[in-house]
Amino acid sequence: MKIFSITFLTLFILSNSYGQKIEKIYLNENDSTSNRYLTISPQKIKGYMLLIPSFYESPEHVMEQTDLPILAAKQGILTIIPTFKTGLASFGIDSLTQLSVKEILEDAHKRYNLKNADFYLGGFSIGGSCAIKFAEDAVRDNYEYQPDAIFVVDPPLDFIRFYNSMKRTLRIAPDSKLAKENIYFIQRIEFEMQGSPNTAFDTYIEKSPYCFSDTNQTAIKHIINIPIRYYTEPELDWKMKDFGSADYSDLNALDGSCMINELVLLGNKNAELILTKDKGYRRPNHRKQPHSWSIIDDLELIQWLESLK
Repeated sequence: MKIFSITFLTLFILSNSYGQKIEKIYLNENDSTSNRYLTISPQKIKGYMLLIPSFYESPEHVMEQTDLPILAAKQGILTIIPTFKTGLASFGIDSLTQLSVKEILEDAHKRYNLKNADFYLGGFSIGGSCAIKFAEDAVRDNYEYQPDAIFVVDPPLDFIRFYNSMKRTLRIAPDSKLAKENIYFIQRIEFEMQGSPNTAFDTYIEKSPYCFSDTNQTAIKHIINIPIRYYTEPELDWKMKDFGSADYSDLNALDGSCMINELVLLGNKNAELILTKDKGYRRPNHRKQPHSWSIIDDLELIQWLESLK
């Protein structure tokens, strides 16, 4: 049995003191590591939020890094934090993970009677990629559960840009701290896309939540009518010093700014790029990292979601 860290245990106690309830739900009783979700529920549910973790991030770790689920529950919003059937190393935009999103939502709807509740969809890093991809497919294919609003924290969206930036970093800065991570993701992307952008261009466009090279704006046209926020803290100087190499092509903010710009031009009146400064820190040691849940102003985000009703 996993032992909770002090931070998570503190949040667990706080949630109970507010009359909230934390539960772990397993879709497969024989699997305690994946195909599960954690919920933080209020006494009376007005809405619900699917909060998708980043790569190799557990629901418990999300609870350590952000107070958003606890604060949302105080406002009547149930939070669902999943680990998909594809596990902690989920690629987010792949078909099996996307199917797992649907299965978890279906289970939560039955378990918590969410039929008439507002649905908010959020995610961090690859979890944000997953969230936007799901929203686009949900509208395109008319899923039963379509989000009323989306918010994401610094996810990669254009996997052609993402792939090429990592290849470039390995070429110009082979000793960068990101070298091993880049090698892994290049291989992973090639596996998931069945090739490089040169050999599987159409697949990259089809699977990317947003693609600069897609002049037809195929994917994002489906979310023109959904309010969306993209949070990012593009501290380029810090990244250059800390990792040994960085430029704007390395920043996921490039994808987010392009997507939001195009959505606004397409007519989305609630598409926002939220740029932050010196808010990115990781718990428990307050370690500076701009790529973090903490760049969200939790209370202001909740107010924004409630203003959309």
